[in-house]
Amino acid sequence: MRMRHSLAVAALVGATACSHQGPAPASPASDASAIRAVLDTTAAGWNRGELAVYMSAYADSTTSMGANGIVRGKEGTEQVMRQGFWRNGRPAQQLRYDHVEVRMLGADNALVTGEFILSGAGRPDRAGWFTTVWARTSQGWRMIHDHSG
Repeated sequence: MRMRHSLAVAALVGATACSHQGPAPASPASDASAIRAVLDTTAAGWNRGELAVYMSAYADSTTSMGANGIVRGKEGTEQVMRQGFWRNGRPAQQLRYDHVEVRMLGADNALVTGEFILSGAGRPDRAGWFTTVWARTSQGWRMIHDHSG
């Protein structure tokens, strides 16, 4: 009897503690939609020539794979973009994403793969595949690693 009472009290304490934890985590589908929305924002910023908007998807501590190996930090990634696509203060071609897949890696991380396509400006399209790793942060979903080629 005493054991049953102890178990009942423990269950009640546990249920009470769970009910005060705050909102439940978002569903994988809503997380995937949120990540896709951030990607859409990056493309829109790119296409308007707003590098800061494009870079807003990256965490400050991001890493990315560059032509010469790993690039550390958002500032490093931005510098690579300025030296490559943004040499004239804005990109020459428009950006869009295709074949985007979001695979949740637990509640707070995701692996995102897809294809980027740069088009327009009288140039041939340039396309490549990417793999990015995302983390849920206090600012929302942010890229913590980018490998694009």
